[in-house]
Amino acid sequence: MNAHRFSIAPMMDWTDRHCRVLHRLLTRRALLYTEMVVAEAVIRGDRERLIGFDAREHPVALQLGGAEPARLAEAARVGAEFGYDEINLNVGCPSDRVQSGRFGACLMREPALVGDCVAAMRAASKVPVTVKCRIGVDEQDPEVSLRATVDACVAAGVTTFAVHARKAWLEGLSPKENRDVPPLDYALVHRLKRERPELAIVINGGIATLDEAAAHLKHVDGVMLGRTAYHAPAMLAEVDARFFGGEPRDVNAAVEDYIAYIAEQLGRGVPLNAMTKHMLGLFNGRPGARLFRRHLSENATRRGANVQTLRDALAFLAPDSAAAA
Repeated sequence: MNAHRFSIAPMMDWTDRHCRVLHRLLTRRALLYTEMVVAEAVIRGDRERLIGFDAREHPVALQLGGAEPARLAEAARVGAEFGYDEINLNVGCPSDRVQSGRFGACLMREPALVGDCVAAMRAASKVPVTVKCRIGVDEQDPEVSLRATVDACVAAGVTTFAVHARKAWLEGLSPKENRDVPPLDYALVHRLKRERPELAIVINGGIATLDEAAAHLKHVDGVMLGRTAYHAPAMLAEVDARFFGGEPRDVNAAVEDYIAYIAEQLGRGVPLNAMTKHMLGLFNGRPGARLFRRHLSENATRRGANVQTLRDALAFLAPDSAAAA
């Protein structure tokens, strides 16, 4: 259960392999997740592009989307062979894309199917299979829908659940609105843990500070941060010390390590902006941060942008913030 004590949520278009390397350089212990990848894409697509990752990312989990047990099983097998530490089934994404494919949050309406999916995934994978879900969708009673989903998965052998403590309104709200508008029900997730102490319960949704995360850990096994961790990643430098008994990470040292990674990836043809876009919130609140962001936003996409472009941006930061960078 300790591996899930603090994790960074899977976020579409955000938690790509470059983002995960940056986050790993800020915290050695937090569990990282990929963006959701549709099972069919894993089976038929360019696997290295879709699910390839850097060995330094461990511990890292692959999140899959889908609703066909056999296809999810094949994708889980591939993910395990790639070396992921965990395979996670998405039962919470409310986007139009997943609704049209009858997966993601839609699966909250079909707990028996979720159970069949994770049973097939577990049979095909040598690494743990977990579930990330909502507390319900639309007019469902969360007290019933959450427990039904959990019970179906437990019957199939799953013991770890990351619960976004909001309903998803598939009718009437956009995916963006679904991240904020439905009210949070942390108490329900806390009760789930009290009722099922043998399960690992990770809480997600609206957690904005490490203090809030610590407060939740009095009631559940783990916390999962999403947008806050992405938009203000410097907080991750304190995670190991606060939640794992390790040492805090120096942000400037992590930046230097990331610069070395960027130089390596530039040599492989990766554009600078693909990596620096994940850094834009790193220095929020520091003198010069606005100029740092502006310089990167205006110059990282230009032809020939390189490590010097990033160093020029870092030069706008106050000396005590930029350090050796």
